[in-house]
Amino acid sequence: MNGYGGRLLFVDLTTGASRVEPLAESAARALLGGNGLAARILYDRVPAGVDAFDPANAVVFAVGPVTDTTVPGNSRALVAAKSPLTGLFFDSTFGGRFPATLKRTGFDAVCVTGRAAAPSYLVVTEDGAVVKPAAALWGRTTRDTVTALVAAEGADADAIAIGPAGEHRVRFAAMAHYWKNREGVSGRGGIGAVLGSKNLKAVVVRGARKTAVADAPALKALLEETREPLATGTKALSTYGTPFLVGPINALGALGAFNLKTEVFAAARVIGGEDMKAHYHERDTTCLKCPVACGKQYAIGAGEFAGRRAKMPEYETIFALGPMLGIDNPEALILANDLCDLLGMDTISMGVTLAFLCEALERGWLTPAEVGVPFGWGDWRGMLRLVEMTAAREGFGERLAEGAWRLAASVRPGATNLVYAVKRLELPAHSARALKGLSIGYATATRGGSHHDTRPTPQYAPTFDRRGTKDKPAFAMRSQHFTALGDSLVLCRFTSERGFGLFVGEPYARMVRAVTGWNVTAEELERVGERIVNLERLFNVREGVRRADDTLPWRVMHEPIPEGPSAGMHCPPAELAEMLDVYYGLRGWDADGVPTGARLAALGL
Repeated sequence: MNGYGGRLLFVDLTTGASRVEPLAESAARALLGGNGLAARILYDRVPAGVDAFDPANAVVFAVGPVTDTTVPGNSRALVAAKSPLTGLFFDSTFGGRFPATLKRTGFDAVCVTGRAAAPSYLVVTEDGAVVKPAAALWGRTTRDTVTALVAAEGADADAIAIGPAGEHRVRFAAMAHYWKNREGVSGRGGIGAVLGSKNLKAVVVRGARKTAVADAPALKALLEETREPLATGTKALSTYGTPFLVGPINALGALGAFNLKTEVFAAARVIGGEDMKAHYHERDTTCLKCPVACGKQYAIGAGEFAGRRAKMPEYETIFALGPMLGIDNPEALILANDLCDLLGMDTISMGVTLAFLCEALERGWLTPAEVGVPFGWGDWRGMLRLVEMTAAREGFGERLAEGAWRLAASVRPGATNLVYAVKRLELPAHSARALKGLSIGYATATRGGSHHDTRPTPQYAPTFDRRGTKDKPAFAMRSQHFTALGDSLVLCRFTSERGFGLFVGEPYARMVRAVTGWNVTAEELERVGERIVNLERLFNVREGVRRADDTLPWRVMHEPIPEGPSAGMHCPPAELAEMLDVYYGLRGWDADGVPTGARLAALGL
């Protein structure tokens, strides 16, 4: 079983005890690693109906068979838990060096349950786990915490930490890992808040085990073939990072702005990749041994914030804290992104929640006195202040920390109609109205409003029919299998899509054969993806998810895009219902979205 440590580690923070279990080869082949392992562990070990902040909730950190190999973009780890934002299964991946170091401990997954009596951090080595006191780190930023822990535990150690937002159980709290000026942020779904509820400030990993691959020459041959398409396909990413997307997506009329009242943003150019690079680019940053270097370090050279250095805001962050709030100040976006990373919060949920607030203020549903800080469309100073207040749950931040859906529900009946979220997860920057594959994709996604279940990437191709519903349920299903597989390998989405294909196919089978030595086919890997999606669905079904929950934001279903190249596009309820019928049929789920016994049996579940 090459490509695996062959061990799982279970840690109970309440007692401090840990135990090692073997990873059976049958389980590894059925689920691969990462996402698949996490879904199995959470389904088996998290009691149905338990609150996300209950000690019985589990947080699983997992790697996969390609982690710490020569596959480009392999240094990714996956973290999963029951989400405090959605109340459902949630997983998120992050990069940097931590994933490779976790793999070197020889543990394919680390499952953490219970609640420590006092602020603590966890150290995972080849020998197992030790819980150590972290009172001195409580209240500190993610970066300060990681720096202090690496200083304490040694330069060969890596750490990922929550910030004040996680400690205060902000429902969309994130965690961050820093290595050589490259950050790996595990952003969405509030898993940072679950760690906070467990009194766990950070996880530190240290190990030196080598990852063996079964057929190094075969892997080398595959990587040689993919080198050219990968280099060509990632050129824009290497040059500008993800902000290169702002221009073309705005030109498509698919860049949500002013809480989705429109999908065209007049000032898009000044917050796009080209202008940002010209004014702020200092250097490129990369995850461990990755050829793409999509990360960028920015520096502000002049004006009020001269001398400030920070990570480049990603495209999703620019959308949520920029156009969605009517903000076109690039420096405010750089500062807000940095603030969210240091305090440990998801930028997408933060921005979309503030966008609801802007509209609620505009409509008089909330008063400036209630908010306590001057705020409205385009007010970047108010935005920065509210970000700080949210992390601390200070003043109105107490309500923002609950996320857009809960905030709206607390404002007035029907206010949730203005929330851009699915299953309470705020939507990202890829339009649910302008991309029909995402209309059905978001509605059926395990995580809700995530662009990492069904992918937008293929839908931006000029040859793709983004306007029609034909074949979109099949597209969403295949894309969901692809992302589940990628998150189980665990592989960076950028290198996988551009180097090995947008769907599960022969290059992935060659990769897995070379790494593991198993004679797998592309068809078998497609089934792995399907098996994982069904496992996640079973978790959610147990939590009460049915057809009625596979829906879209009210605005997406009832308000067509008012202007621009995508004017008129939306997804009316009848159209969604028709797509759901087809999707459930393809999946072998019943009319209410519950997997049938026959389909589960066919998948070995």
